[in-house]
This record gives sequence, C-alpha cells and structure tokens, in this order.
Amino acid sequence: MASVAGSGDFATRGPAVLGVTAATLVCCTVFVVLRLMSRFWIVRKPGWDDYTIILAWLLAFGTSFSICYGTSVGLGRHERDVPEEWEMPMKKSAYVFSVLYNPALMATKTSILIFYLTLSKTQKIFRWTTIATFAVVNVGGLALTLLNILQCRPVGAAFKTPVPDTASCTNIVTIYLSSAPLNIATDLAILFLPMPILTAMRLPKKQKVILVVTFGFGVFVAVVDVVRIAYLQSAARNNLRNVQEHRDSDSNDSRNANDFSWYASLSFMWSAIEINVGIMCACVPALKPLASRFLPHWILDPTVRDKTATHTSDSAACHPDIAGRRSNLNSPPESPRSNLQSPPRSPLSAMPESPLTKPPPALGGQDEAIGMMDFLTTPEMTDFPHPLQQSQTFATAATSAGTRRKSATFFDFVDMGRKKNITLMSNRESIYPILMVTILFFIWGFAYGLLDTLNGRFQEVAQMTSGQTVGQHSAYYLGYIIGPLSFGRLVFKVWGFKACYTVGLMVYACGALVFWPSAVLTSFPAFLISNFITGLGLSTLEISANPFIALCGPPEYAEVRLNLSQAVQAIGTILSPLLAKKVLFKASANSLIDVQWTYLGIAFFTVLLAIAYYYCPLPEATDEELEAASARMPIPREATLGSTNIKIIWISIAMGIWAQFCYVGGQEAVSTSFVEYTQYVLPSLDPVGHAAVGHTAFMTARFLAALSNVWVTPRHLLIMSYAGAIALAAACMNGHGAKPAALIVVLMFFEGPIFSLNFAQTLRGCGRHTKEVAVVLTAAIGGGAVFPPILYAATRAKNIQYAFCVVIAAYASALLFPIWLELHPSARQISEPVRDEQTRQELELEEERRTSMGMSEKKHNRFSLKRWSKDKEKNELPTVEHRERSSWAEGNGPREVSLEEGSSSATTSNGSSSAS
Repeated sequence: MASVAGSGDFATRGPAVLGVTAATLVCCTVFVVLRLMSRFWIVRKPGWDDYTIILAWLLAFGTSFSICYGTSVGLGRHERDVPEEWEMPMKKSAYVFSVLYNPALMATKTSILIFYLTLSKTQKIFRWTTIATFAVVNVGGLALTLLNILQCRPVGAAFKTPVPDTASCTNIVTIYLSSAPLNIATDLAILFLPMPILTAMRLPKKQKVILVVTFGFGVFVAVVDVVRIAYLQSAARNNLRNVQEHRDSDSNDSRNANDFSWYASLSFMWSAIEINVGIMCACVPALKPLASRFLPHWILDPTVRDKTATHTSDSAACHPDIAGRRSNLNSPPESPRSNLQSPPRSPLSAMPESPLTKPPPALGGQDEAIGMMDFLTTPEMTDFPHPLQQSQTFATAATSAGTRRKSATFFDFVDMGRKKNITLMSNRESIYPILMVTILFFIWGFAYGLLDTLNGRFQEVAQMTSGQTVGQHSAYYLGYIIGPLSFGRLVFKVWGFKACYTVGLMVYACGALVFWPSAVLTSFPAFLISNFITGLGLSTLEISANPFIALCGPPEYAEVRLNLSQAVQAIGTILSPLLAKKVLFKASANSLIDVQWTYLGIAFFTVLLAIAYYYCPLPEATDEELEAASARMPIPREATLGSTNIKIIWISIAMGIWAQFCYVGGQEAVSTSFVEYTQYVLPSLDPVGHAAVGHTAFMTARFLAALSNVWVTPRHLLIMSYAGAIALAAACMNGHGAKPAALIVVLMFFEGPIFSLNFAQTLRGCGRHTKEVAVVLTAAIGGGAVFPPILYAATRAKNIQYAFCVVIAAYASALLFPIWLELHPSARQISEPVRDEQTRQELELEEERRTSMGMSEKKHNRFSLKRWSKDKEKNELPTVEHRERSSWAEGNGPREVSLEEGSSSATTSNGSSSAS
C-alpha cells in the first residue's frame, strides 16, 4: 500500500491503516449481528458455535481497537518521526494486539469447527479430522499466545525504548512469521474439511453449488494471511542478512534498530483484516435462513418443481402419484362407484420408514426449533417455523395426517459404483490410471531433488557444517521408516490406494509449510522437522503408488510399468536442482526468502493436487481380490524350504526387503557425496552440471530397463545391475581427474533400474499380504537414513574415495536377493513374470464382444438416453421423496387397485415400481 503524506513533512501510513481496520470491524459487526438474528430469531436454536463467535468478535474488537489507537500514537510513521512520548503507548498498543491476535483466530476457528461437528454424526473420518484440527488450532494458538505474552523477560521490557541490556527479548517479526504455517495450514484444513460431505450430498444442483460456495468463503482468509506475511518480509530479509554477516544478531538490537512502527503497520492492518474477514466467513453459513426468509428466489431451485402441475410458488413439486395421495388426504370420502374408476390410494401412514435412511423432518410445528443443517439441506428452503409463513409440503402433510416422523437430515451419499479392480485390467484399460499415478512420481522426484538443493542452500546461508546437512538428509529418510509403519499402513489397509495419495500430499504440504519458520529462524532443529514431515508425506505416497503401478495391468509387465514411472520420477529429480540452482543461485538472505515463497507455492499446489486426487476416479483392489489374482498364477506359493514349514515366498520377501534397505542406502550414500567426490577428484568440474549428467544417466537406465524387460528376465537384469554397480563403486575408489568423474556417472547408470526390479519381484505372489509387504518395502527405503552417515564417518576418517567401500558393502549385501532367486527353483518360479491366462482370455472375449456390438450399443444408448432425459424432465421427483419411495421395503409399498378387480382386490408393489 502506498504511503500518504501526513500532516507534517513526514510520510505516514496511519490514516490508511485506521480507515481499513475500522471499516472491516464494522462489516464484521454487521455479519455477527445478522448471524445472531438468524440463530436466535429464525432458527431459535443457538449453539456453542454462536457463543464462541461472540467471544471471537470481542477479541476482534480488542485487536482492531489497539491498532486504531496505535495509529494515534505513531503507528504507521517511521521511527524517526515518532515523538519520544509516543513510544511507550505505541508499543503497548502493539503488545496488546500481539497478545490478542492468536486468541481471536482461535475463537473464530473453534466456532467453525464446533459447527462442523453438527454437520454429520455418522462420518467418523470427518469428525475425527475435525477434532484433530480443533486440537491443533487450540494447542498451537495457546503456545503462540504464551510466546507473545512472554516475548520479553521481564514483560515490561517490551514497552521500553531502547530495550534494557538486562532484558531478553525475542524478535517480534520472527514470532509473527513463524506462526504463518500454522495459520495457513489450519485455514486450508477448515476450508476443505466439509467439501467431501457437501459435494456428496444428494441435493439439487443449485443448492449444492450454494452450499459449496458458502463454505468456500474461507479461501479469502488464507489469501489475506499470505498478503499479511508479505509485508513482514522486508524485516525478515534484514534479519537474515544480520545472521549471515554476524552483526546485529541480538534480538534486543534488532528491536532497537528496525523501523518497526513503519513496516509493522500494514502487517497489523492485514492481521485485522484476517481476523474480521475470518469472522465474516464463519457467519456466512448461518445467514442462509435470513436469505431464505427475505431473498427466497436466490436459494430456491426451480429445477425441482413440477412444471406441469398447478401449484403455488412455495409448494413442493411432487410426482403425480404422490400428489394424488396428498389430495386424497384432504378430499372427502369417495363413492364406491368412483373407486372403480379411480384407484384409491392408501394413506401416508401406511408408508414404512426407509430401512436405509431416516425420513425428512416435519417442520410444521409452530413452536419447534430446527437445526442449522435442516436449513442447509432442505430441498425447499421455505419450511420455516413460526414466525415465518409456511406452505404445506410432503412433510407437513404427513404431520397433519397423524404420521409425524422422527427428525433427520435431507442428504445422503452418492454410490459411485464399484470400480474394476486393478488386477483385472488390460494394458489399454490401465493407461489412464497409470498416467494419473505417474504424475505423483514426478512430484516426489521434484521434491527430492529440490530438498537436496535447499539443504545445501540452507547450509551456505546459515553457515552449517556438512555433518548437519547429512543429518537433515537422514531426517528425511527417517520419515520413510516411521510414516509407513504408523499412520501410512492404517490408511493403506483401511481406505485403499487413493486415500494414500490424498493423505500423503496433505502431509507433504505441511512439511513444505514448516520450511517457512525453519528459514525465518535459520534453525537447524526446525529444518530437521521440515525434512522429517516431508519424508512422512512422500513415504505415504510411495506406500500406494509403487504397488499400484506394479499391479495395475497384466502381471508380466509389472517391472516395465514401474521402471517407466520411476524414470519419470528421475526427470523431476533432474529438473528441480537445475531450477533451484539457476534461479536461486546466490547464497544470500534474499535467496533463502525466495525459497520460502517457493515452498509456500508448493504447499498450495500440493493441497490442490490432493483435492484433485480425492475426486479422481481410480481403480482399487481389496485383499481378497489380490489373493484371487495371485491364486490364478501358476506359481508354487505354498512351497516350503526342505522338510521345514518355512515357506519359500516368505524367505524371498525378507531378502527382498533387506536388499531394498541396502540398495537405497548405497544409492543415497552416492547421491549425498556426489558433489564432494567430484570436487575431490576434479576440482575444475562444475558439480551442478555434472550432477545433472549423473541423474540423466540414472533416468536413461530406467527407460532402457523398461524396454529390456520385455525380452530379458528381470532377475538377470537385476544381477547385472548390482554387479555393475559394485564394480563401478570399486573403480571410483582410485584415481584422479576425468576418469573417476566419469566412472561415478556410469555408477549411477547401473543404479537406475535396481529399485523397480527389486520392488516388483519382491511383491509378486504375495496375495492378500500384498499391502503389508508394500508397507515394509517402503519402510525399507529408510536405509537412506543409515548409510550416508556411515559414509560421512568414513570420509572424515580418511577421504571420500575410501568411503566408497560403504557403497560396495551395501550393494554386495543387496546382491544376495537376486542370487537367491537364481539358485532356488521355487523362488525363481515365484519371481518370474507369468501371464494370467484366465484373465487374459476373459479380456479378449470381452473385447471381441464390445467390437461386434459396439455400433448397436452406441445407437441404443443414444436413443435410450434421449428417452430417459425426456421422461425425467416430465416426471422428475424431488430428490428426497424419490429416495424415500425407492427405499421402501419390497411388499410394503402403497397398494394399488386394478380396474379389472375393482376395490376388493389390490396388488402390492414396491416404491420403485410405483414411481415408474
């Protein structure tokens, strides 16, 4: 925001800050008043969320008032233009604001989350996620509040200028910026938590859109939070420069020297906007009763009305069958003769309650208070209790007939239908799901490459040792051990493949957000936490993605598919370091701040990607289906070792997991030491460009292995890759100049296909244990946390070339797995790619049938779709009534009388046949 001239010769932002803060407070107050009118007057059922929003408004008033008062005592001016007698009042107002800021956000978000808990009592995932967000909001907010209260010790030092030497103060800018990830993460969680429920409701389109938009107003809060922290970056840049140049690093000096009253004013203003806009967004869902009362045409959906019937604008459109029953309730008894001409209808009291869902509530009671969810989901938004005028609907008609039912909500979840399981897909059918999941391979490859680059950048800016950099790398792979064996396994086993993508991306986004305070604080422990959380998220992706690619399609091509997807992952590993090095090439404070914004952008993109994958249709496979797929294969799954009861397949699985642990450890040992090795053997070589060449060789090997697997047995290719890697690692232990620099590139070439070959052959034949084995195989990637520190210790003991003996030992240990497969006949048969002939023949027959009947089916579907659309437009039922009727138990539906039999004979039909 541009500066404006003050009353003197100095510039001031005070008037703009005062005007914007006061205006948003007034708007916030209007929204709160309207919400309370809606809840206390119309709904007449206030809840804890309403009382909490009142508390939030009181805190918002305090924060806004402190800012407005601060502008009268120098806030918005440069420090040099603030009179000395204004210094203490201005700092007191800033202190009050900092103390009230987090409680105001806590109260607002707590109100929203309490309201969420009233939306659904049957969706356990939604409820537990809401409760977890509630805990994070309040625990994190309480911690930040205490940090703001105790920003100086003693507390009174926060008001003094200059800060006494005997006091100890934390840089307030650091506190504000460090709280940004928590606020953004909880804002996004609150924004997207209800979306799965809202989008799955069976409601008319207009009402569903209104619901989604209503709950989507929270996006403005996240945007405002990002704008707010942008105004603190100038101070953060100065702080980082001070750390880098080893001057003015003391927080007391920073408080005295920084132009706080100038640069903090706009941040305070945007903080007030964040609080006030957040309260307004929290009030929006509660305003729907008011809109329904005074602006009904904005909410009512004409698509659910019966265009052929004559009824008032407020009456519900019903199927003629139901309308006939409704008219019979209020009409006098007909003569026996009229019964012969018009079949009598049974009273509504004869309709049984749906065995699947509860019937709609009767909203016709004069003194009955109704819940907020009834307003949000009722098909006709005109059914309000006293004092609003009501029209008779299907529900109220049932009430007047003496058949009042229990209260319930008007929504259910759409059954999307059962997807074809991944083990029965042909090559053509598997193209789309494989492409969608391969995108995730690129994402974590890009994240992995960027992480290594940022480790080095962080080391340069914060002047950390190479040992600390190895520790950061190990923290990332420690997440690979803990993530799969804890919550990752639960998500994979209970909710399946796709759930791991959404959860993994969300956790990865949290890790990206935590990088922000890591950079702001230039803190090594905080950066360790960021790397660890990133590892948790990406490992959750890999739990599902690798077995999905291996299983999705004909089993004989598992290694081909996985190598192709892993090659795409390597492309991301190549691009991200080049982008980071070339764009963020200077080891400066500005560079690290640019990386902060990069990670913030990655976090937002990852959240959007997680939402996209939630709605993306992807096939699944249960344990039973995986067992059936393995049973169809002609392999000796029950073979045992000699006279013992130990199954061969379990030995193969154990050795495959060990090989994976050792291989990833050796690969990461090479990767983390690549730059140091290159500089040791050929100092004139550009390490960035040479690393790109090495990763390109790594990627090329995976593409070539995918092509070779069509003809070469995976077991033999795995032996050759291990043998080549061991030989090249031994060759790298000697010599100087271009030769060893080239040898390490060739070493990376032989490393390329090992992971995919190892993973696919270990997973083959596991049956119902496939998911469990995939979990442990993913956890084995944690070998990357073990071997690099060992190589680092060997390097410090002698030199980097000598340390490559660790790489040789890792690959030699992993080589035992393909040797075992080669030597034992049963193990060899289990690991061999074999066709699923039964499924193959069934797919061929299905393809022939589709080809022979394709044209006639398309023609039939086209005409039947047209006819269905015409019938639907003519006789469409309201959503709830159609759902009620279609769920009546067979044999208990309304009784109909045929013309032939007269009134003495009746036939029973279910609800679906009556509706037709």
